[in-house]
Amino acid sequence: MRLLFLGDVVGRSGRNAVSERLGAIRTDHKLDFVVINAENATSGAGLTPDHAKRLLEAGADVLTLGDHAFDQRDMLGFIEQEPRILRPLNFAKAAPGKGARAYDAPGGRKVLVAPVLGQVFMKRPFDDPFSAIDPILKAHPPGGLVQASLVEIHAEATSEKMAMGHYCDGRASAVVGSHTHVPTADAMVLPGGTAYLSDAGMCGDYNSVIGMDKEEPLRRFLTGMGKGRFQPATGEATLSGLIIETDDRTGKARSATMFRDGGRLEGT
Repeated sequence: MRLLFLGDVVGRSGRNAVSERLGAIRTDHKLDFVVINAENATSGAGLTPDHAKRLLEAGADVLTLGDHAFDQRDMLGFIEQEPRILRPLNFAKAAPGKGARAYDAPGGRKVLVAPVLGQVFMKRPFDDPFSAIDPILKAHPPGGLVQASLVEIHAEATSEKMAMGHYCDGRASAVVGSHTHVPTADAMVLPGGTAYLSDAGMCGDYNSVIGMDKEEPLRRFLTGMGKGRFQPATGEATLSGLIIETDDRTGKARSATMFRDGGRLEGT
C-alpha cells in the first residue's frame, strides 16, 4: 500500500494548495491513502467544519488534529459527526471525538490512524502518549486486522519523537512527527520495519516564520512585545510530508520517502 502523510496545513495558502494539487498528487504517486494534519488550517489556529469539508473533498482520507484541536469551537460538535477527523488520542479523557480509528482503503484493506501528543516543552500537560498508544497497537497488529498503521506524534522535542518511533518499531507501519512546521531530513525505515520521520514539516508558505507572516514574530523577538496576533503568510505553499510504501501481508514499511511539492522547497 502507498500512503501519504502531509504535515500541518497552515492558513489559506495551505488549504488552497491541498485543494488544487492533491488530486493530481494522488494519481501521479499512485496513492492508496492520504492523512493530513489540519490543526492550523483555519487562520493558523484550529480547523472549522467548512475548511475540514474542503480538505476532505480535495482527497484527504483522514484529517488529524493536534494541541490546537478545538481552538475553533465549532469543531467540538462537528468531530462527533465526522469520523474522518481524529483528535489526539491523549488530548483529554473527556474530549469529544475519537483518537484512533481503522479506515477502509482500496481493495478491502484497512488502515489504522492514531495521532498522539508529546509532553516535552508543550504548553499544557497532556497524558502520557506511550501508554496511550500501546493498547491501540496491541489491538491492531501489523498484517492482522489492519494492513497498515500510521502513528502521528505531534510534539516539540525530536528526542520524544524518536523515542516514539523506536517504541512503535515493528508494531506500526509508520511513525511520523508533526507540530514544528519544519521538515527534517531523517526519513528512514527502522530495524523492525517501521517508517520514521521526525517532522513532516508544513503545508504552507515557507517565506515566513513557521507559516506565519514574518512581521509580528520578528517584532516580538526583537522587542519582547507584541502588537497584534499572528497571521498566516499568504504566499505560494509548499506541501511537505512523507510517502510510505508498505507490505500488505506484514504491515511493515518497504520505504520512506520525503515528499515536497511546489513553493520554496520544490525539488529539494
